[in-house]
Amino acid sequence: MALTESVPTAAPPAHEGILRRQSLRESAARTYARSLPIVPVRARGLTIEGADGRRYLDCLSGAGTLALGHNHPVVLEAIRTVLDSGAPLHILDLATPVKDAFITELFATLPKELAEKGRIQFCGPAGTDAVEAAFTLVRTATGREGLMAFSGAYHGMTAQALAASGGARHTSVVRLPYPYDYRCPFGTGGERGAELAARWTRSLLDDQKSGVPGPAGMILEPVQGEGGVIPAPDSWLRRMRELTAERRIPLIVDEVQTGVGRTGAFWAIEHSGIVPDVLVLSKAIGGSLPLAVIVYREELDAWQPGAHAGTFRGNQLAMAAGRATLAYVRENGLDRRAGELGARMHARLTDLAAAHDCIGDVRGRGLMLGVEIVDREAEADATGARPADPRLAAAVQHACLDRGLIVELGGRHSAVVRLLPPLTITDEQADAILDRLADALMAAVRTTPGPMGPSPTTTRGISP
Repeated sequence: MALTESVPTAAPPAHEGILRRQSLRESAARTYARSLPIVPVRARGLTIEGADGRRYLDCLSGAGTLALGHNHPVVLEAIRTVLDSGAPLHILDLATPVKDAFITELFATLPKELAEKGRIQFCGPAGTDAVEAAFTLVRTATGREGLMAFSGAYHGMTAQALAASGGARHTSVVRLPYPYDYRCPFGTGGERGAELAARWTRSLLDDQKSGVPGPAGMILEPVQGEGGVIPAPDSWLRRMRELTAERRIPLIVDEVQTGVGRTGAFWAIEHSGIVPDVLVLSKAIGGSLPLAVIVYREELDAWQPGAHAGTFRGNQLAMAAGRATLAYVRENGLDRRAGELGARMHARLTDLAAAHDCIGDVRGRGLMLGVEIVDREAEADATGARPADPRLAAAVQHACLDRGLIVELGGRHSAVVRLLPPLTITDEQADAILDRLADALMAAVRTTPGPMGPSPTTTRGISP
């Protein structure tokens, strides 16, 4: 009987085992891991290196958390300084030199009205907790209960934050139209659409038969991020400020994702010149570590001790990293740099849209950019908009990853390719991002069938 010699098989790469164990042990609620099956092991600036040795340009930036990119030297130095000092890392809401320095730096960046007569509340580690705190604050200050929010909004994953977000189903929060040029709810877009949205809001507030009692507050985003990178017109934001101020309704502005230079100003409210009653801050203010606060006008400070608390509101490492990040952005004018580079990237994306009929719209502000992917074979409606194509958008995201580019999807149907690069990227890196995106788009269009099957001619003026 002949014996056959067994041939040893190579063990699968370590990263494949990590991904397999993740799929077996982590919950079905995980999100980014599904569309980005990588195992990061090192990172610096814009670049992530995976366990498989591949390098990626990261345009997700921790969902906008990493204003300075991964492991920026000033952030690492700030963290090391606290660790080496022997200072306590967990102090609840006690005063410390680290905390005092963070507050001082933060207030140096705020509009004068808030900086001079503002109060700050440290919340739990995530932005959603700060949103909850804002709601508790305005309800306590006004004695009213109702809230006004906007279609397409995203404010977090806790109960009240979800109730004020666009995906809410059962809620007493009043939903208002948010200006959205490409898919204007009034079919007009532009300044006319924004004006009609403002009129709708005014009518609800002033019509005694509207069924909308006086609200405790209004919450809005200057640029809807998860909603599809939709910037609010400055004129509309000023109208919302006027409407709420005239009726003594506290205005809450959620700058969790837009803050710290992202849109081309240190805070997105600076573009319109408005000063809200409550500013909700998280993500980049922690310099990559968990931190969330609200800053508000002192006359609202009517709640009692313990009205809103959180065990991890005293994260000293996050405050040190946050202070270093805020100072670096301010001292190096990275907000202005984001505006300039973002405008150039927007122009290149607009050129890309002119060549590809699967791009319905390009929009954004600063280094917060979105490309809406649409069904290239569908008829446009009366306003020129075509149906979203989430399948093609997912194919674009996958093709980007194949080319070493990490992007996020958002929008009403997850059909908006979102770009959130760190504020520290160079012109050359910006070009590399757009080159890879353009190549990925062409590849996805070639390989993704439309409703009637694959279409060999997919672009206007550019051959596949």
